[in-house]
Amino acid sequence: MKLIYIYHSGFILQGTDFVAVIDYYKAGNPENEKFISELLMHYPGRLYVFVSHAHPDHFNPVILQWRRQRPDLRYIFSEDIQLPADSLPEHRVFMKKLETWQDEILRVKAFGSTDIGISFLIEGEEKRIFHAGDLNNWHWAEESTAEESRESEDHFLRELDCLAGEVEQVDMALFPVDPRLGKDYMRGACQFIDRIHPRWFAPMHFWEKYGKANALRKYAEERGCRFVAWTHPGQYVEF
Repeated sequence: MKLIYIYHSGFILQGTDFVAVIDYYKAGNPENEKFISELLMHYPGRLYVFVSHAHPDHFNPVILQWRRQRPDLRYIFSEDIQLPADSLPEHRVFMKKLETWQDEILRVKAFGSTDIGISFLIEGEEKRIFHAGDLNNWHWAEESTAEESRESEDHFLRELDCLAGEVEQVDMALFPVDPRLGKDYMRGACQFIDRIHPRWFAPMHFWEKYGKANALRKYAEERGCRFVAWTHPGQYVEF
């Protein structure tokens, strides 16, 4: 299976018989834009579009126009996304926490977030991929009170417990490593690695701060987790 980095929290997951575009915000570069366009025009397998929540850095309404080229596109949305009735895709599902949806290719279960929307556990071709959406330990320690930070962390750890109750391990974790959180910005990612034990970890939600995101590599590898060190949009890894 191949994972292609689009930009920010956006990815393309490519299997043998399917392609899934997750949390598309923008293409990142002209090569990515061309690649996505060619997928829509020519890919012979099943195409899916996932959106974890309505924040504009995770949901770009342009994805609704893609069905003009591919009427068979299947959209999997968080239930917080509000669309006018006349723009609803034919093949769509709106999910909330702990709901499951599946077809003959993928099984998807929605888990919680510590912001709005959901996170996704995607299963296909004997792989489990977790896309966190905006699930993270958003502690903002340098701006919040100690009590606010504890409440945020408790919420996050409860969501991790819920996921750990479903799976002992995931094959690929796509998880925020957001430098805006300040000096302790990797805390949530470290807690995720320690609790969920992903075989691979790919950082996201870092904009162009590649060095900051990749600083997690040492921690991940010391715990037996293979780390994807992104350097540019369009980069990919096979796992």
